[in-house]
Amino acid sequence: MTTKKKRSAHTSNDSWVVIAADSALDKTKLDDGDPTFIRLRNPATGAASQYLFSRGDVRLYEVKAFVEDFHSWFIDQTVQRDGRLLYVTPMDPLFLLLPYLQSGAVEGKFQPLQQIVMDEDYPGCTRMLKCTQALDTLQHVADEKVVGSQKFHRYSQEKTMDWLKKKVLNTVSALKKSDISVGGGVKSTTYVRVKQETDVTEEDYLRYAHGLISEYISEDLSKDLHKHLQLPEISSPKEVEPPSKKRKLSDKPVEAGEDYTKFNSADFARKPPKKMTAAQKTLAKVDKTGMKSMSSFFSPKVKQEIK
Repeated sequence: MTTKKKRSAHTSNDSWVVIAADSALDKTKLDDGDPTFIRLRNPATGAASQYLFSRGDVRLYEVKAFVEDFHSWFIDQTVQRDGRLLYVTPMDPLFLLLPYLQSGAVEGKFQPLQQIVMDEDYPGCTRMLKCTQALDTLQHVADEKVVGSQKFHRYSQEKTMDWLKKKVLNTVSALKKSDISVGGGVKSTTYVRVKQETDVTEEDYLRYAHGLISEYISEDLSKDLHKHLQLPEISSPKEVEPPSKKRKLSDKPVEAGEDYTKFNSADFARKPPKKMTAAQKTLAKVDKTGMKSMSSFFSPKVKQEIK
């Protein structure tokens, strides 16, 4: 579903084009309030990222912005200067809860969620305590103890590793079903397969899926998951980088006048350095001895004095 969102009635007529699932804008529960954009702590980077809660805080969605330089939108009879295309996609709220559960695990005791999920910088995190999707799946990453009518939780590393492993395996199945190219046969600049399908191994899929899941967890947790998957270390990670780290999407908030306009932008915090293309590598190997630079053909000629 595609929609557009205006900034405010008190500002200029700025709008954003949004692609969102129908479930994110469900209008059947009119008494539960409108879907809400909210800034929360990114579980992988610790920085601010933009998310959306559906009506009644039932489900959580992440907001990504596809950015192209010098683009704008024609909407009705107006030109909208902000050319971002916003994607609102479902996200498992447990990824956002994990950093808080891990912080609370330092004391090693069961605690009420209200004491665990607290953040002075992002007070909106308490909205997750009402998120049905999160509460119904919390047992996948935490131990639970019920005393009377109150529930207490404690982070479980073992459960979390098993849960993340299932995420990786489900991602592998989705990659295979969608015929997504992975491994060393993917050309980095165009994502076109340059080797036969038989060259792709199960390890290629696991590494690729691990990279995708790692975009939603801390670096330490990513390393623990790598060990849990029993993946051997490799000398160079260039062949297992998922395309999501190359597209023009970002986790960096776009500054604007109000919180709900701060959408995520493109450079992931752990983004590797830019690699040279095959053509650039070939050109770099050419012996340039005796060659003139391109600029020398366009420089002004020196006038000789006539005696």
